[in-house]
Amino acid sequence: MTELLRGAPVAAAISEEVAARAASLAGRGVVPTLAILRVGQRPDDLSYERAAARRCEKVGVGVRRLALPEDAGTEVLLDAVCLVNKDPSIHGCLIMRPLPAHVDEAAVCAALDPAKDVDGVTAGSLYGVFAARPVGFPPCTAQAVLALLDHYGIRLSGARAAVVGRSLVIGRPVAMMLLARDATVTLCHTRTADLAAELRDADVVVVAAGHAGTVGADALRPGQVVVDVGINWDERSQSLVGDVDAAAADGVVRAITPVPGGVGSVTTAILARHVVEAAERSCS
Repeated sequence: MTELLRGAPVAAAISEEVAARAASLAGRGVVPTLAILRVGQRPDDLSYERAAARRCEKVGVGVRRLALPEDAGTEVLLDAVCLVNKDPSIHGCLIMRPLPAHVDEAAVCAALDPAKDVDGVTAGSLYGVFAARPVGFPPCTAQAVLALLDHYGIRLSGARAAVVGRSLVIGRPVAMMLLARDATVTLCHTRTADLAAELRDADVVVVAAGHAGTVGADALRPGQVVVDVGINWDERSQSLVGDVDAAAADGVVRAITPVPGGVGSVTTAILARHVVEAAERSCS
C-alpha cells in the first residue's frame, strides 16, 4: 500500500518549534517580522500572501505588507527593497514572483540584503545552497522538500535521487541540498532523453517540472519515495493535480506526497522558520 506523505503534520511540528523560538525572541524585546513585497493583485500571489501571513501570525511572526500598483516600475521596487534593507525591525522579506514583465526582476532580487532573503532569491543565498554554507537561506519550497523527507524518516545518505526540474527556485537547489545529504543525485528535466528510465533507477524522486502528467506509470517502480512539488489546474476534473500521475503511482510506489496537501503546506512553515532564524542571527 502506498503511504501518503502529508504535509500538515510536518508543518505543525515546524510551527510548534518556530513559535517557541519566536516567544523566546519576544521575551528579549524582538518581534521577528516579515515584509511581503507584492506588485499588483494576481490571484495566486494574494492566495500565497494570505497563507504566509496566517502561518506567520499564528507562530508570533509579525507581517508587513508592501503592496505596489501593477504599473510600479523597477526603480519603485528598488526603493522599497532599500527601505526593507535599512529597517532593523524587519528581519526577512518575501518578494512575490514572478514580477510583471516590465520590471527588472533580477535587479530587484539582487538588491535585497542576503541576511533578509528568507526565500533564496539572491545570489548570496544561492551560493549558500550550492556551497553548503550558512549564507542567506534556501528557497522555502526546496527546503520544504527536505523537511518533509526528514519528518517521515526517508533515508537520503547513500540513496539514489532524481530531481525533475532545473529552475533556481526548486529543481537545482533541491538537487544540491540532496547532494549535501550524501545522496547520489541525477538532475533531469522535460527534455531529458528517456526520462522514465532515469527515474526508475532512483530511490527518491522529486518532481518540480510544472506540467501535469510529466511522470507516469513507466517511470515508477515499487520501493520509491516520490515528492510531487507540482501544482496544476486540471480542466477535466476541475481540481488541482501534481506533476505525477497519482493514480498510476497509487499501489506501486512506497510513498508519495498528495497534491494538494503535500509540500505546499510545509512551505509557509519553513518561511516562518527562516524569518525567526534571521531575527536570531540579527541579535547574535
